[in-house]
Amino acid sequence: MPVTPRTQAGNPQDNPDALRERLTTTTEAYGRFVPREFLNLLGIEDIRKVEVGQQVERKMTVLFADIRNFTSLSESMSPQENFNFLNSYLIQMEPIITAHGGFIDKYIGDAIMALFPESPDAALRCSLAMLQRLEEYNDGRQRAGYRPIKIGIGINTGIVILGTIGGAARMDGTVIGDAVNLAARLERLTKEYRVSILISEYTLYCLDEPSQWSIRFLDRTHVRGKQDNQSVYEVFNGDPAPLRRAKEETLKTFELALAYYHLDDILTSRERLIACLAIAPDDDAARVYLERCENPVGGLGNRQAELTSSWREEYSFGHAAVDAAHKNLLADMNGLARAVNVGAWDLTPPLLAQIQFAAANDFMIEEELMVADGYPFLDLHVRQHQRFFEYFGELRREIERGEENRVYLAFRVKRLLTDWLVNHILNADRHYGHYLHSKQRNPVHL
Repeated sequence: MPVTPRTQAGNPQDNPDALRERLTTTTEAYGRFVPREFLNLLGIEDIRKVEVGQQVERKMTVLFADIRNFTSLSESMSPQENFNFLNSYLIQMEPIITAHGGFIDKYIGDAIMALFPESPDAALRCSLAMLQRLEEYNDGRQRAGYRPIKIGIGINTGIVILGTIGGAARMDGTVIGDAVNLAARLERLTKEYRVSILISEYTLYCLDEPSQWSIRFLDRTHVRGKQDNQSVYEVFNGDPAPLRRAKEETLKTFELALAYYHLDDILTSRERLIACLAIAPDDDAARVYLERCENPVGGLGNRQAELTSSWREEYSFGHAAVDAAHKNLLADMNGLARAVNVGAWDLTPPLLAQIQFAAANDFMIEEELMVADGYPFLDLHVRQHQRFFEYFGELRREIERGEENRVYLAFRVKRLLTDWLVNHILNADRHYGHYLHSKQRNPVHL
């Protein structure tokens, strides 16, 4: 008897509509493990074309969020309860990240690592929405008889490499770079300072509208493997309204306390912190610093900040004009810090004018070189230059109108000028140097 071929209706597997549906559902299933946004950033439309070693470099804002004291919390639960708790929490957070233009790169235990390709402001708005959702989630936990949880969020903006790593049988998408390490470090610091959100100076400089946020300087921190210290800022928009108002009222006193603390005047710092806590008794970060003042050995240690920064050979960029401009600019900034610290106000006008002129000339040279070399991160670099002039202008106005506290002003000169310059050289300028060396090793032949 002859074999009759099967028709499309008789074999659903061969139906074009069924095949398309299977392909769609399979792609969606893979997308739950490999974010579609990640593939888009790599320029890959079909997940079947992913290969080990594909990578792209770009500016990104990295957000780490972690549950406080999760280890002790999980010890009281069974493995099943642990999974149920984690999933109930993560289900709350994932749609918020997506709604604010981000995507989750990975879950690391109870931690979330999310990426925001476009705007650091979006990452900040997302963090506030996460805190708001957490309040609602905690209301439900308390009604069910469970204790509320807290999270800490660290945010940093910088240049990262997105790509695929692994082998022939198992590979993964990942993001690497100093920007990722610093974001993770900031999240860990939220536990130390008992605050909800910390951002880096790089994120601060990249914000579209920094004046819209309630931000205060919190510390200078060292990141393992880095030569430079990083300024850390608290964003306290998500605090309860009474605490937020109290922090805004004590902002100047708090920064004065930190200036004295970092310059090793512990007694004066302690007085200022007590004044802060009299107005804002729930200010946990102020209380952390007060505890350090009560126990200086366990607090400041060897971290005393010098008002001046000496030029070091590793600051050299490799371009004679740029290196000379950087070196002279650092010397002028150091001179301004010393003049302010001793109250030599007659020396400040010419130093301010010289810094303004030298920075404008230095940055113009850098930007012209970058344009000529086709540097892909020119916009980010220019944004940092613009932010420098904004904060320099703010500092200049404070000096010119006669801000009475020399220690406060001198520390701000260090933080906003000399520290900014050193970090800019070691990060932004160094990245441009790596780009040039890469071009020289791999020239483009037309």
